[in-house]
Amino acid sequence: MSDGLNEYRTARVAEILSDFRTLQYYIAAAPVDPPNMDDYYTEGWAALRQCALDGQHILNTAADITVPRATGGPDEQAKAELRQVHLDAYARRHEGQKIYLRQAAAQRWIEWREQILMGGRPHSGNASQLRGCDQQMRAELATVTDEAIYAELQASDMGMGRWITEDPSLRAVQRWVRSRRR
Repeated sequence: MSDGLNEYRTARVAEILSDFRTLQYYIAAAPVDPPNMDDYYTEGWAALRQCALDGQHILNTAADITVPRATGGPDEQAKAELRQVHLDAYARRHEGQKIYLRQAAAQRWIEWREQILMGGRPHSGNASQLRGCDQQMRAELATVTDEAIYAELQASDMGMGRWITEDPSLRAVQRWVRSRRR
């Protein structure tokens, strides 16, 4: 017996995949190499390179296509498959948002650092300001938590009037992520 919601499930998966695709464009567009190679190993540039690697990893991670055999006919099987794809897409979007927010913090770090250096190089006179810049980025990165991202995405989806009834829980997303770690 079908519950008649597969159309909603299909639309929800399409919305989430569209969001993820947009995030991937932003992630791929972020710089990874500093204009001055002396800055290559600084915290912000290292964070941007890690974000690029994480973004590539989430793209290269194969989808879990193991769907249990559902009883009740083709509509129930489609429901089971859509739920599996929904979790996969939702978790990818979640991880993409996490990467995007980390990149944004690192890019702000670059801007702050450039303002401090004013076209010059680090020296003892600006070392304290540069340390403060590093600390600010670390503080921002510490706020990029699974809980915060999950709540932010959920609030955004609700604000757009999206059908979120069957969205996976944060724990399900975290399990998906853990199962795909390198």
